Amino acid sequence: MVALIDILRDGQLHRAEDLAQRFDVSVRTIYRDMDKLIASGVPVAGTRGEGYRVTPAITLPPLSLTPAELEALNLGLAVAAEVGDRDLQGAAETLAAKFDAVLPAETIAEGAAWQQALQTRGKATRVFAHLPVLRAAIQARQKLRIGVVGEVAKVVRPLKVENWGRFWLLMGWSEDAGFTTYPLDQIESAEALPELFVDEDGKTLADYRP
Repeated sequence: MVALIDILRDGQLHRAEDLAQRFDVSVRTIYRDMDKLIASGVPVAGTRGEGYRVTPAITLPPLSLTPAELEALNLGLAVAAEVGDRDLQGAAETLAAKFDAVLPAETIAEGAAWQQALQTRGKATRVFAHLPVLRAAIQARQKLRIGVVGEVAKVVRPLKVENWGRFWLLMGWSEDAGFTTYPLDQIESAEALPELFVDEDGKTLADYRP
């Protein structure tokens, strides 16, 4: 799932045949997985036989949202869905359903399982807690010590936070692992370090090749 998004994030058109060869699966599997991604709210545009790409923005009649506004909306929905107030929880769920209903989707039923996987249910508080630290470090060009579920903490150059529906990813580079992608709901700790960094060849977003 994350690997497929990694490929699509470059904004280029990707043929199903090429993706199938890359992941060593059938073209039919790629078609099915793309349908599920679209149904779960990831902004992917394309058709079978032509190719798929990530769309830069989502338009909701009569609103046109910027990526930052869309991220704020999704974060608010994720947090509201987890508060102790049942009315607010219900409102968040119905609003999310209305929001998802306007997204391009061909197989909502097939995408239901992926939609649950891409959402941060039970973990929105963790996502919310780390976003300010991650954003500040990206702007300040400041290294972070990232602790992820099931992994040894790594020192990372944070490069970009991306929002895919109600799913958040941190793109970074570390001496130990090179380019890495962290789902924010799996980050347990994010500590800003006193060490700053500057762009170096092979360590920038422009150098990233999934």
